[in-house]
Amino acid sequence: MDLQDFVQQEGGSEEDKIAAWNLFQQAYEFQMQGKLDEAVSYYKQSLEKFPTAEAHTFLGWTYSFRGQLSEAIEECHLAIKIDPDFGNPYNDIGAYLIEMDQLNEAISWFERATNAKRYESPAFPHMNLGRVYERKGDWDEAIMSYKQAITLNPKYLAAKQAMMRLIGLMN
Repeated sequence: MDLQDFVQQEGGSEEDKIAAWNLFQQAYEFQMQGKLDEAVSYYKQSLEKFPTAEAHTFLGWTYSFRGQLSEAIEECHLAIKIDPDFGNPYNDIGAYLIEMDQLNEAISWFERATNAKRYESPAFPHMNLGRVYERKGDWDEAIMSYKQAITLNPKYLAAKQAMMRLIGLMN
């Protein structure tokens, strides 16, 4: 999402949206620098100016870096309430559930992510489904999921490696 997309969202003043966008960008920079407390603060300030699914999702991602998976999941649920078509929070909830060793629960979240109307990286939930099925010992389903990830993103090296590793183990 760029600034133009951000400003075109419904509600709020253009001034608040621009301020929220700038705070979101600063938060992301802090997050990438590992300054998680600052990132959390700036994401929250962005949300106060103009709440977006992206800011909630990225705040959740920051919480996950701090090991706060319940808070991360809560932020994803808030993101989904704002924009149920945005795929990232569905995938992220599934990823957090994997970390919590709740594999069966993760599957439905990844499936929802694969059906999202708005998702910049649609190969990710397929890769994550592959990871779940592989951990559950369902290698055929895992390979199918990895293949789908590769179909969506032919340059997805991790999916290619995972698929080839499993095929090698099956032979």
